[in-house]
Amino acid sequence: MRITSSFTQSIFIFFFLLIASQIYSYYAVINYALMPSLQQFNKILGHEISLMLGDSANTEQQLQMDAPLRRRVLEQLGVTIHSEESPMAGEYEHGMRIDLMSEEMSKELGTQTDVRMTLGSDSYILWMKIDALPGSILRIPLSELHEDDFAPLFRNSLLVALLIVVGVWLFVRLQNRPLIALEKAAKGVGKGKIPPPLPVKGASEIRAVTRAFNQMAKGIQALEEDRTLLMAGISHDLRTPLTRIRLATEMMSPQDNYLAEGIISDTEECNQIISQFMDYLKPVDRETFVAVNLNEIVHEVTSAEDGHKVKIETRYHDPIKHAHGSPIAIKRAITNLVINAIRYGNGWIKVTTGVTADNTLVWVCVEDDGPGIEETKIEKLFEPFTRGDTARGSEGTGLGLAIVKRIANQHRGSVTINNRSNGGLRVQISFPTLGAK
Repeated sequence: MRITSSFTQSIFIFFFLLIASQIYSYYAVINYALMPSLQQFNKILGHEISLMLGDSANTEQQLQMDAPLRRRVLEQLGVTIHSEESPMAGEYEHGMRIDLMSEEMSKELGTQTDVRMTLGSDSYILWMKIDALPGSILRIPLSELHEDDFAPLFRNSLLVALLIVVGVWLFVRLQNRPLIALEKAAKGVGKGKIPPPLPVKGASEIRAVTRAFNQMAKGIQALEEDRTLLMAGISHDLRTPLTRIRLATEMMSPQDNYLAEGIISDTEECNQIISQFMDYLKPVDRETFVAVNLNEIVHEVTSAEDGHKVKIETRYHDPIKHAHGSPIAIKRAITNLVINAIRYGNGWIKVTTGVTADNTLVWVCVEDDGPGIEETKIEKLFEPFTRGDTARGSEGTGLGLAIVKRIANQHRGSVTINNRSNGGLRVQISFPTLGAK
């Protein structure tokens, strides 16, 4: 699984470095502190045991005379000798063999030596079996080395590791806090909201990104204000003279009716073009979204457009879940789809409603029996001022499907277009249901 969160990545990297540093610390302690000490301990211990064994130049009598004295010296150091038949020798058999000490001790004593370690009641114990002492085993208690001595080491290491992890978590959280605020603000812009300027703080890179975002948000706000002003200008400055032309045309003499009808038709077409431009530019406020019954919307649209020239078939999913959106915008989108089907079809239209299996989307499907669209040109139909190919004519402004796509996006829905197998086009628009996440 790939980690994509910057916060999680930073924590993971610091945690990995922490583990690596701990491993290196143990490695350094073992190789640069413990191992030299262990080698020195082996030499001292080997020298002490050599006192008991004597050297090859001693005679048998000298060895017997010196042995009790040498053994007493070793006993003062805690070294004792036990027979392989004694009960304590069983501890040697269950001990853990230490290869490094066995090799070092064999070199020091000049004879094969097997070194093992067990955990006694008070401390760790070394056991040595030396070939020069057949039938005997040496027991050496490590009185200064206790099992409890390692507990503070591990406890303190865990405590330090925990403190580092907590510190890193706080550090990364503080570093990422401006990014979290930036993410929330960016999502607000995606929903059509203009957030207030974000405070510029954090690392230099984050401060630069925050300043750029604030500038971008300011530009978007200015663009939105310009668009609102443009819509107001279109509504007032263009519709007013068109209305005067329409009134003047209706006052023309009856002899000029043929000319008046053409002028009236042109002014109506201009009004329709202006309306489509305003529909395309009109923003949506998700705070005003309500529950919408698609069956009722479809019934209103099809009842208004059904007539003698075209027959519209309808099939409703009942009961249907309510969509969450703007009733006016959804009706505008469905109306555009039905008008397109009437304009480019051959007199037959079918409108269907439905719900997805997971109940998260409700949809409306509009089908016609027209000539269809080339597969390579279907995606371009959603672009503004695109009317499709010549097979479907060249009427309208080319904003119909662009408006539908824009409304679907504003509602976080989708639009799909494909050719029917038996001819014609199928367009389906989907909207999230009320309460869907």
